[in-house]
Amino acid sequence: MLLNRPLPYWYILNKVKVEIVYVLIIAFCIFPVTRYFKDTIPEMPLTVPTFIGTAISIILSFKLSQSYDRWWEARKIWGSIVNDSRSLVIQLQTLLEKDNDVVVKRMAYRQIAWCYSLGQTLRGKNATDNIRDLLSEEELKYIEQHSNKPLAIMQQQGKDLKMLNKTNQLELFGHIQIDSTLVRLVQSMGMAERIKNTVFPVTYRLFLHFIIYIFVVTLSIALVNVEIYFEIPLLLVISTSFFLLERSATHMQDPFDNKPTDTAMTSIARTIEINLKQLINDKDIPQPLTTDKFYLS
Repeated sequence: MLLNRPLPYWYILNKVKVEIVYVLIIAFCIFPVTRYFKDTIPEMPLTVPTFIGTAISIILSFKLSQSYDRWWEARKIWGSIVNDSRSLVIQLQTLLEKDNDVVVKRMAYRQIAWCYSLGQTLRGKNATDNIRDLLSEEELKYIEQHSNKPLAIMQQQGKDLKMLNKTNQLELFGHIQIDSTLVRLVQSMGMAERIKNTVFPVTYRLFLHFIIYIFVVTLSIALVNVEIYFEIPLLLVISTSFFLLERSATHMQDPFDNKPTDTAMTSIARTIEINLKQLINDKDIPQPLTTDKFYLS
């Protein structure tokens, strides 16, 4: 997640360096052609690139809107995970019979592990990183057998809940309440997986780039009477603005791809860990994640 800090210039230029090279090639190819064949090439009115630029702006606005919706939905999902994780531990503490601190701690640790594991899974990383100190060896061996490891962790939560109900440590009303919280957590996981597995059409980006290059060509022809030392910077500034907006939308449309613009799932999971450990009066409480970079993972 990008922080409220100045973005380094290298990060910005690195996103469009290939497109800048293509624009320069187009500009340096079009300029001599329009000069040497000025009398044979039909005049290109400025209204043509203006119309194309307007069309690009409309398409970019749509893509930015759709990409932001995906990014914001991802952030809302993790906000719900924070709320439900806190609610789960509080419900366990208030609805269970006395002398169940060991079970509450085990389920709280398992919930923390689930949050870390879900974040790692969505980023395509090892789902058992950062959770080996939170689960028992037996649970780790069981989870390793599953392809969807966060789901396996949640299954263990359900088994403990069933055991508590069978041993009369949890009344029916409390069982329903806690089970509803687990259901909401699984639903949040499914919603995040839906965003992860639903690919934004690649052809949309390709067509948009193609139209931007057409805009560069037509604008370069329309500026036939403008000197090269003014025309080239003008083409670069306008086209780079379009490409940067398009790249920003492309990054936001994939909020779980381990990029600076994605959802700060590791930081959110650390916040959940701190909150839950404080609720159970654990002494081993970590510090919130901090960084010297311009983004938080």
